[in-house]
Amino acid sequence: MPLLINRAVAENDPWQFVSADAIEANADLPVGDIVVPFAYYLENKTQLLVREGKVAVVVNGDDDLQALIACLSELSLVAIDFPAFRDGRGFSIARKVVRAGFKGEVRAVGDVGRDRLEYMENCGFNAFDISDEAFSDDTLKAFTEITVNYQGTAADPRPIFRR
Repeated sequence: MPLLINRAVAENDPWQFVSADAIEANADLPVGDIVVPFAYYLENKTQLLVREGKVAVVVNGDDDLQALIACLSELSLVAIDFPAFRDGRGFSIARKVVRAGFKGEVRAVGDVGRDRLEYMENCGFNAFDISDEAFSDDTLKAFTEITVNYQGTAADPRPIFRR
């Protein structure tokens, strides 16, 4: 699964995603940097923050954004899940996270496709986990194909007019 970070294909990904199923099965957390579901993070924050390795969260549109914003200073990465193409709540989550001052990696996961990459970037995403089926040699061109934007970005809400 290709990972794009700052418009380039990343050579490696130090983050290990721990699924809710693995957590429910009481599997041991892997060593190193991990990404856990946000609900699990909230319930186990004390233990997670003292373990060796960084801890990040994956959130979706059903999670409490106020609680997430309160935790941003403890996180290096926020992964935002797009469970389906028609679910656009991740765009709003990214915008709120960035406007709250988060400077770490904001990664899109789930149904991430070429046709929305530039819009995602404008909302504050700087990393994109793209499936092998959705990735092609011209995927990176998606960031520069739109030449006029009528909306600003998450970092600068003023409209952008590029030609």
